Amino acid sequence: MPKSKRDKKVSLTKTAKKGLELKQNLIEELRKCVDTYKYLFIFSVANMRNSKLKDIRNAWKHSQMFFNKNKLVMVALGRSPSEEYKDNLHQVSKKLRGEVGLLFTNCKKEEQFPHSMEPQLRQLGLPTALKKGVVTLLSDYEVCKEGDVLTPEQASVLKLFGYEMAEFKVTIKYMWDAQSGKVPADGR
Repeated sequence: MPKSKRDKKVSLTKTAKKGLELKQNLIEELRKCVDTYKYLFIFSVANMRNSKLKDIRNAWKHSQMFFNKNKLVMVALGRSPSEEYKDNLHQVSKKLRGEVGLLFTNCKKEEQFPHSMEPQLRQLGLPTALKKGVVTLLSDYEVCKEGDVLTPEQASVLKLFGYEMAEFKVTIKYMWDAQSGKVPADGR
């Protein structure tokens, strides 16, 4: 037979596939966390920002957080009562839908500007003054109106006051208790 002259897809990357060994290690690590920690939370993240997620990871250093493929986590926890690693973990597996993460933990469930910020606030256009070490606003100042396009300066002022365009949220979807092996009726 003559050789086919059809276009063939040729991969030019040199990355190796992750393979079965990496998945087995992850399953072992998840099961080790089930043994080590008292609580397992399933949470979802809206408007994920890497910097905010990093802050959460730093705040929960004493805990373990995972974002993995749901099917792989289901295998680690058990999909049915006969396969489950510990009591009622198959119920947790059923709740793994969409973009969710796992948090293993042993924990249960007015700012003011420093005086060094005053020059920066004035540079952004705010009428401010430093009185007795406290930053004070000299007159009312309208930063922006609803529906207007923001300038970089307006965005900086809003960010300093805690108003951001996208709100980063972490929502607890489900909880499992290692001591009792029970899942609360509402999942929380």
